[in-house]
Amino acid sequence: MVQVLAGAPRWLEAFTAAERPDLWDAVREGQLFREVWPEYNQHGNLTPRYFGQLIPRFAHLQVLFVDGRSQQVAARGRAIAFRWDGTLDDLPDGIDAVGLRGVDDPGPATALSALAAEVAPGYQGTGLSGLLVQAMAAIARDAGLAPLVAPIRPSWKDRYPLIPIERYATWKRPDGLPFDPWLRLHHRLGGTVLRSEPRSMHITAPVADWETWTMMTFPDDGSYVFPGGLAPLAVAGGTGDYWEPNIWVRHDV
Repeated sequence: MVQVLAGAPRWLEAFTAAERPDLWDAVREGQLFREVWPEYNQHGNLTPRYFGQLIPRFAHLQVLFVDGRSQQVAARGRAIAFRWDGTLDDLPDGIDAVGLRGVDDPGPATALSALAAEVAPGYQGTGLSGLLVQAMAAIARDAGLAPLVAPIRPSWKDRYPLIPIERYATWKRPDGLPFDPWLRLHHRLGGTVLRSEPRSMHITAPVADWETWTMMTFPDDGSYVFPGGLAPLAVAGGTGDYWEPNIWVRHDV
């Protein structure tokens, strides 16, 4: 059982997917976390390759937060072990690259990368997202995988899709803290920015699919901003091409 961290709600229980495969399977088969992500974000070209192998291969590294009063899953943390020598040169080029290294590299894993920190709609705003980061750091420590890194998806970047991620990542509030709320939370938890990743997750699909996902029409070739997008969508020849940017953050454990 994952150790419940100081400051956690008294009703919170935490387990790995290896400890509670029944709950993990129930969540995976349901729609609990589907609303957490924009629809387009669930159609990555390569994401099935690595997300699809988290269970059972990395079940001991996946965390579930459970409401002990109702036994309902309140949050989920998904992560993957990968080989990394600790240098920026060897840091994978975003979430697709770290996911593929985690499943394809035959060498021994040395670090843990968070892939997603998801809080169910009924539990958002209760501080569980920060606790998920801390729980994944604890799992990394206990598994002998250090550090914990995360290619985070900045929560306000969709408001500024035309600003390059490299510039957005440097924005500060008047008090000197990061402008972006998710990046700010990682900062408060001791995370340090390693670098920005403009091409982290790739999504290519027919324009008809993009129109369904975004509830927009793309009548001509060109570059489009769209609801929930962190960067523009490039439309050409009936295909929409999109690269989701991320920001790499490191947590020493």
